[in-house]
Amino acid sequence: MTEIKKTTGFKTKKPKKELAKLSRWLHIYLSMISFAIVLFFAFTGLTLNHPSWLGGDKQVDVKNSGQLNVKWVDMPDTGKVAKLEIVEFIRNKYGVRGAVTEFKTDDYEVAVTFKGPAYSCDVFIDRETGKYEITEIKMGLMALMNDLHKGRDSGKGWGWVIDVSAILLIIISLTGLILLLFIKKKRAPGIVTAIAGLIFCYLLYILLVP
Repeated sequence: MTEIKKTTGFKTKKPKKELAKLSRWLHIYLSMISFAIVLFFAFTGLTLNHPSWLGGDKQVDVKNSGQLNVKWVDMPDTGKVAKLEIVEFIRNKYGVRGAVTEFKTDDYEVAVTFKGPAYSCDVFIDRETGKYEITEIKMGLMALMNDLHKGRDSGKGWGWVIDVSAILLIIISLTGLILLLFIKKKRAPGIVTAIAGLIFCYLLYILLVP
């Protein structure tokens, strides 16, 4: 009978030990793996409230003009405008970056918009003559970092980076909570502190947000 009780007790405790071990492993190594990107999002979360830091308010406007192959734009059917050729011509000639977010064609003009983090470029082309005007807007380093934080005009790939970062933070937070629950002396104070933190954040929202 004694042996049976010992065996039963061992089986009951083992899953808890394994959970604690796994939580500790995940907490430590996921924290290290995600250290740089979590630090980046933490820092840029602060600078979003101070966009002028590190030259974030600086803006450079670059204007250019010229003429492209009129055959690309001067045809009766607006659907046959050479979109690919126009975009590649502008990119290669002026080093324009960002994704094409808009390509409009009417009876008189073609308008193309490129956008990226802390960057935009607008191109207006006269369909009759092929003459164009380009305006590029380039922002500073802080604007770039803030746009990356928000995922603004940064593409689907960077969107995945934001999603993965959020998932890592959730796992790190949950494993930290699980580890706390295994420390008997700090379990109750820790839970009370966590609840107090939630209430404090809610009160800040009520008091400070219009």
